[in-house]
Amino acid sequence: MDRSRLIGIVLIVVSACGFGSGPLFAKPIYAAGLDWMTLIAWRFIFAAVLSWGWLLVWPAHRRALRSLSRRRVLSLLALGIFYMGNTGTYFAALETVPASLSALVVYIYPSIVAVLSIRFAHRLHGRRPWFALALATAGVALAVGGIDASHPVPIQGLVLIVSSPIIYAVWIILAARFSGERRRTDADATTSPPYDSEATGSDMAEPAPTAAVMLTATAIGWVIAAIATNRPWLPAQIPGDIWWALFGVGLISTALAMQTFYAGARRIGAAQASLVSTVEPVYTIAMAALLFGELLNPVQLIGGVMVVAGVLVAQTGQVRRTS
Repeated sequence: MDRSRLIGIVLIVVSACGFGSGPLFAKPIYAAGLDWMTLIAWRFIFAAVLSWGWLLVWPAHRRALRSLSRRRVLSLLALGIFYMGNTGTYFAALETVPASLSALVVYIYPSIVAVLSIRFAHRLHGRRPWFALALATAGVALAVGGIDASHPVPIQGLVLIVSSPIIYAVWIILAARFSGERRRTDADATTSPPYDSEATGSDMAEPAPTAAVMLTATAIGWVIAAIATNRPWLPAQIPGDIWWALFGVGLISTALAMQTFYAGARRIGAAQASLVSTVEPVYTIAMAALLFGELLNPVQLIGGVMVVAGVLVAQTGQVRRTS
């Protein structure tokens, strides 16, 4: 294995663990009396500030920022606002849904993306996407159905956590379309190379300005939402002993996770990056058990294996067609 590929794999693992740490940071924040909207507002404030700091340090990043077209900036701002739907449903659900269960349910999104891509993006061929979605959906059904009756999860929490991967899958498709991806037909498959978003423009090849602009829109959106709903978001209203968790979810679970995923995907490709990212639910479940004593029962573990298997079925098909 060459050095660049190894670095790419390590970066994707770091990213997956970063994203998977989100619910681990959320639990102590909720225990301190803060709610999900306060958490999200500060999560994206920290993430946006850190992303802009990373961007401004490097001359290449600054040049990429200056090269962004007005249309591209507007697209990123729109994506940042739409991203609120995914983060809001996920962290609102975490107030009542165990971190380990949420990690399983949310990870159905790659299979949903595979199916949506049939109509809206670079599609997979044959029955593979539908089989992957069916397998992952059955796994989620087992995971949810295996909830201990003595510790029920409110139906509102289940609706929110199931909504999150659906919204996220739509966001991924929109992000790809805004970046220049189009749906490839069977004829395209034989006459043109696989889609490569990095070849469509310098602003698309450099992730730093993309992340900074999008995260800024998301941060502003959640601050406005917190103010409109009278949430305690001002620094003076935040308990001093919980700032570490707010900063951690902004740094590790957002800014670092996004940048390392982009950097890793540029080295090994998006399809391979998606495969490596399957360590995310495994990491979250293991850490939730270690830190909070959350243990999945055998039925839920079987469901978890089916969810990950669904992701592998979808993404291995994509790897074969784009390699």
